[in-house]
Amino acid sequence: MTHARLLLCDCLGSQTIDAAEIEHSTGVPCSKIHTELCRKEAAVVAEALQAGDTVVACRQESATFEDLAAEIGVDTPAFLDIRDRAGWTDDTDSVTPKMAALIAEAMLPEPGAKVLDVTSEGTCLILGETEAALSAAEQLCDLLSVTVLLDPDADAPLTDDRRFDLVRGRIKSATGALGQFAITFDTLQERIPGGRGAPAFTEPRAGGRTQCDVLLDLSRGARPLFPAHEKREGYLRADPGSPAAITRALLEASQLIGTFEKPIYVKLDTQLCAHSRARKTGCTRCLDLCPTGAITPAGEHVAVDTMICAGCGSCSAACPSGAITYDAPPVSHQFKRLQTLASTWRKLSEDAPHLLVHDATHGAELIRMSARYGRGLPADVIPLEASALGAFGHAEALAALACGFASVTLLLSPKTERDGLPLQQEIANAIAGDDRISLIEPVDPDQLETALYGERMDSACAQPILPVGSRRQITRLSARALRPGVETITLPAGAPYGAVALDTESCTLCLSCVSLCPSGALKENPDRPELRFQEDACLQCGICVNICPESALSLDPRLNLADSALQPIILKEEEPFNCVECGKPFGVRSTIERLTEKLAGKHSMFQNDKAARLIQMCDDCRVNAVYHSENNPFAGGERPRVRTTDDYISKRRDH
Repeated sequence: MTHARLLLCDCLGSQTIDAAEIEHSTGVPCSKIHTELCRKEAAVVAEALQAGDTVVACRQESATFEDLAAEIGVDTPAFLDIRDRAGWTDDTDSVTPKMAALIAEAMLPEPGAKVLDVTSEGTCLILGETEAALSAAEQLCDLLSVTVLLDPDADAPLTDDRRFDLVRGRIKSATGALGQFAITFDTLQERIPGGRGAPAFTEPRAGGRTQCDVLLDLSRGARPLFPAHEKREGYLRADPGSPAAITRALLEASQLIGTFEKPIYVKLDTQLCAHSRARKTGCTRCLDLCPTGAITPAGEHVAVDTMICAGCGSCSAACPSGAITYDAPPVSHQFKRLQTLASTWRKLSEDAPHLLVHDATHGAELIRMSARYGRGLPADVIPLEASALGAFGHAEALAALACGFASVTLLLSPKTERDGLPLQQEIANAIAGDDRISLIEPVDPDQLETALYGERMDSACAQPILPVGSRRQITRLSARALRPGVETITLPAGAPYGAVALDTESCTLCLSCVSLCPSGALKENPDRPELRFQEDACLQCGICVNICPESALSLDPRLNLADSALQPIILKEEEPFNCVECGKPFGVRSTIERLTEKLAGKHSMFQNDKAARLIQMCDDCRVNAVYHSENNPFAGGERPRVRTTDDYISKRRDH
């Protein structure tokens, strides 16, 4: 889209557009300012569409332009909105810098979406109240392959409709999502097809299993089968007392047959995961936040069920190592968008802009309503539509500030997964040094305007950064740009940056923490007994604290911006112990002396001085001493001579 031509329209003169400034600052070729492209000047659009590479600066009438493209047989154009987000406002300041920033950001190449094909053959299980379930089955049975599950205590229905199946039982467990639900039952009874009178059922049996593509739950008052059930694709739940809710559920269920594309929202690198080591649990941040249960432990790392993942992004924002990253679009694209918005703004304005992050539904609708019926957004507030607000964590917020934004506001919707956002806000504000990152939850345009037109910080980063690298690297780069001269920043508990505090008196340099540290923050010296620590690599996962046999380690959440954090420092060192036989250094002197003190003369294996001396030998000398001792269990005398063929022949001759 970098070479696309932009069609501009002032929507019947209701907004002011400076095409020359926009073209100069963005490099995007712009048309003259039109007034009614969707009606009187539709011929201009048709001509531009035939020429190709056209972007229409109007989303409201996108359907009209799509129909026009289909009519003349050309590709559908791209669309962007500068009217609701910039042009329509009561703010008297120039909106040209914001328009240019929004246009430049919209022209960025969109990363290709990663999807997974999901096939639903239309097998549907309906459960819930008898009357509602049977009514739903009668309406769906001609479209889907329907089975109705009745409660074991429910009276046998008088219906003899054989277009759908009928069973009794209770669901013991349910897993999966659209196209691959797996159900297990207690006391399952199947309908007996023959016989006279009301339908008869088989004897109850446990352990029944089935699979289906769609689950329609019409239970009243019962708990949903899944956590965050509204996010579970293929699981439709409706109140049996609400005809409107049932109608919506039936309509949606009727459409769930065929092959669908399921977005792959997150990317997992198991080698970076710090969940556990040697059965000692460490980081559980993603497990604690996932609303759908899509993330589960899988040994030393976690596993993500792509079919269950609803793409809230909370795991990506909270992951300390980058093992889980949001991928729809990738995190790197989000940083590129932030940098493009801020750098384009600076070309036309010396004032600092403010960032408003919102979703594509609730937030976008509030902005549109405010623009049409209210004051609109302030001229210096740049909206950024995010596919997952939960994925906009402290790294993204700090990057926005370090790119040149004066503040960052997240506009939450009623459906936003917000469990992880307060901590992300707290971490970002602690690193930024003030409260420039805020969360708002307006329910109408008036509340949105009150929040945005109030007092705000106007200072911006003196030396904007280029946000390139991992989220941890960008956080450090942003912090150094925002807090020049500051060396150490105290962070709240749960932050993914920090040091480990060592009780040197308790530590025996066993180095078990080194062997299990998932990020390599704790290191050893192969030449002498030393415990080293590199702070910038520490994830604060807590595995070292959980594994330490002496409980000598504790976590200290902080962000060290000094260069020393990038190099290993010595937490504890001791002199090695020299083998009493060969003089070779081995082990830790304090440990060997402590073992000698505790075992010599007190343990059955080390009752005399000769046996106790083994504790003070290196591995080679200890093996040699034991082999030549009188207690060597492997000593069996001289080995017998191997018998050969000649021995057998000579023996035969003697006889």
